[in-house]
Amino acid sequence: MSGQWAGVDIGGSKTLAVLCDSGGRKLASATADSGAHLGGEAILDIAAGLVRSLVDDASALSGVGVGAAGVVDPGTGTIVVTGDSFTGWAGTAVNSGLSARLGGVPVRTENDVNAFLLGELDAGEQHVLGVALGTGVGGALYVDGRLLHGGGTGAGEIGHVGNFGPAPCTCGVPGHLEAYASGRSLSRRYAEATGVSMPAASVASAALAGDEAALAVFTDAGRFLGEAITHAGGLLGIATAVVGGSVTNSWALLEKPMQAALAAHPLLSGSPVEVRLSRWGADAIALGAVGLVRSAG
Repeated sequence: MSGQWAGVDIGGSKTLAVLCDSGGRKLASATADSGAHLGGEAILDIAAGLVRSLVDDASALSGVGVGAAGVVDPGTGTIVVTGDSFTGWAGTAVNSGLSARLGGVPVRTENDVNAFLLGELDAGEQHVLGVALGTGVGGALYVDGRLLHGGGTGAGEIGHVGNFGPAPCTCGVPGHLEAYASGRSLSRRYAEATGVSMPAASVASAALAGDEAALAVFTDAGRFLGEAITHAGGLLGIATAVVGGSVTNSWALLEKPMQAALAAHPLLSGSPVEVRLSRWGADAIALGAVGLVRSAG
């Protein structure tokens, strides 16, 4: 394949665009506020502007891949369902809308965690669970060598499973993993325990400094993450998971309780699910989206 390729990660707080060469290697990147509450047209305007900032002539691109938050129709790139991090995003036709803004370049869109997982697969892997811990908690399933899309609400929504306690989830049902392991929930639960409001990264700093309330919040998050991973693995025959997202910047606080939960609930093989961290970090979704559109081209 020749030419350059762009990948775009449209999230609830930011949009990140990367430019890659013909071999998929990153050349440059740009980021901006996603404008998540400004509506679908504004969100696409921001994404297109970032891509244009990376290339002299957008029409010369070989293709643009998008990893978008929400349930995505992979055939049309239309956003089907979104969470409360967005306003006016559901119903947006990303493929056609972004292509029109970029001179007709081919665009292919997947759910953001699906794109993340595609970019994190090792050669030859056939069965892998992807989990993204960020503003919310998302999941993706790679089973029998392909992404599992499921029905209208999308497969892999690990953030909305479980009954881990009374904490409120963004979907309205209490007790889900997202109510305990997302960045918003870590901040909220610490504020409920202490009366002090601060972002998840600051809660992590407090935990590392020995704050017992902060430690308890992260211990719960790690333990429930491990339980959710092992249940998904047992149901679908998956022995490997990849975890990424901004909350994994605090992996030192999550890993021990997560591993304890995995060991307490091994697969039928007798071994726990093996979990590894994302290799690409903040670029993972955008780079996975590049791989998505390159494979389609």
